[in-house]
Amino acid sequence: MTDQTKTALEQARRIAVVGYSANPARPSHRVAQFLQAAGYDVIAVNPGLAGQIHLGKPAVAQLSDIAGGVDLVDVFRASDAVPAIVDEVLDLDPRPQTLWLQLDITSPATQKAADAGIAVVEDRCTAIEYQRLFGAQRVTP
Repeated sequence: MTDQTKTALEQARRIAVVGYSANPARPSHRVAQFLQAAGYDVIAVNPGLAGQIHLGKPAVAQLSDIAGGVDLVDVFRASDAVPAIVDEVLDLDPRPQTLWLQLDITSPATQKAADAGIAVVEDRCTAIEYQRLFGAQRVTP
């Protein structure tokens, strides 16, 4: 798992946070801010916030609304929402390199993404893994 998480975080430049919350107390908000501070280009994905400015740019309703694609899709949704997210990821062109499910989120549906060549990380926090692997060192340009 460590090699896959490290590779995902080293190779990603642009991250979509699916289930982003405008509430600073929510993990999706805090992790998105952390990733942005670490140098990633982070895009908030939440239909209820679409068009509003979050993380310095307009939030989008769905992944397909992101022009130019993303390298990593970071999911902050319940496990039962994952199959639809996997289908959305598989419809993207270009496809992301990594589908990442946050802590306590797992789904057998991720096998479809893995079968399509997308790296899958489940039940891990991007911010925790970043700090564990790199400390304060930035890995993004």
